[in-house]
Amino acid sequence: MSKTNNKVSPDLDTPTDLSPDGVKKVSEALNVLLADAFALYLKTKNFHWHISGRHFRDYHLLLDEQSDQIFATTDQLAERVRKIGGTTLKSIGQVAKLQTIKDNNEDYVPPREMLRELMQDNKHVAAAMRKAHDVCDDAGDVASASILEVFIDETERRTWFLFEATRQEGSNAA
Repeated sequence: MSKTNNKVSPDLDTPTDLSPDGVKKVSEALNVLLADAFALYLKTKNFHWHISGRHFRDYHLLLDEQSDQIFATTDQLAERVRKIGGTTLKSIGQVAKLQTIKDNNEDYVPPREMLRELMQDNKHVAAAMRKAHDVCDDAGDVASASILEVFIDETERRTWFLFEATRQEGSNAA
């Protein structure tokens, strides 16, 4: 939604049976998730490009797979906002304003710390998706809620894989 008048351009005003307030709330929630998806995607790619050490190949492939999966969510989130009549992100500047995932601009991060940080970020995203799911439920937007259910499962899978990759040999805990 435009910040100046909270109205969508008539050319972009997609018809929906959701209430205008529901469209606004769902769009806002999904746009934060979209910003976080872009931030997590770039962080995952950053770590993919800068991973080193004895597990290089395994971690490099894991992070490449995970970044592809994260990026695949962006179009679905943005298109869902448009399907209900909202507007979505238009720039990196908007991503920076809305993201809740912290960037990592360090020159070097040890591999295990990379994976642990991404694990925590994925846990954060799953929790944010659950909150957005509640917003969708309140607005009666079952389609957005359904998409989020799949994304929550995928995010939990990424979290699990990152957790297992950071466990010490012979350890039952991380």
